[in-house]
Amino acid sequence: MTRTDVSTDASAVRPPKARAADYALLPLRIFLGVTFVYAGVDKLTDSAFLSASGTGSIGELMTGVRDTSAIPAMVDMALEAPVGFAVALAIGEILVGLGTLAGLLTRIAAAGGALIALSLWLTVSWAVTPYYYGNDLIYMIAWIPLVIAGAPYWSLDSLIGSRWSRRSRLTA
Repeated sequence: MTRTDVSTDASAVRPPKARAADYALLPLRIFLGVTFVYAGVDKLTDSAFLSASGTGSIGELMTGVRDTSAIPAMVDMALEAPVGFAVALAIGEILVGLGTLAGLLTRIAAAGGALIALSLWLTVSWAVTPYYYGNDLIYMIAWIPLVIAGAPYWSLDSLIGSRWSRRSRLTA
């Protein structure tokens, strides 16, 4: 019996609580993935949002938060090309969400999600008081477990990883 056979046998007899812990991040992964895909699609399909000015536009939003943001220079960069920024943000959210849902390059997708949430917290929701009313901070924190752990189960990452490990065992 090889070492891998022993570990496979041991995992089969693990108690239900231990097996449940393996999947503890799955609800978070699904929630964040669906939310980011939805947010990106919502932005891309909202013609008012994808405007440089006017009610509900990215331009109006960024102009409104510029003076209260933690990094006004970051808002100024977005205001140089507000529609381009809005499209890039939406596409970024969709890619992060899809990567997270599929479990493909999950740590990279989660890091992207955390960076998006961080940038929104430092700009759009920085002045929200009390701080816990602003949702961008909690999104940023929610991405961190996925940055650390990735998607070890029900993911393309785990499927690709298991194929690589099988292939390396066969060639060893």
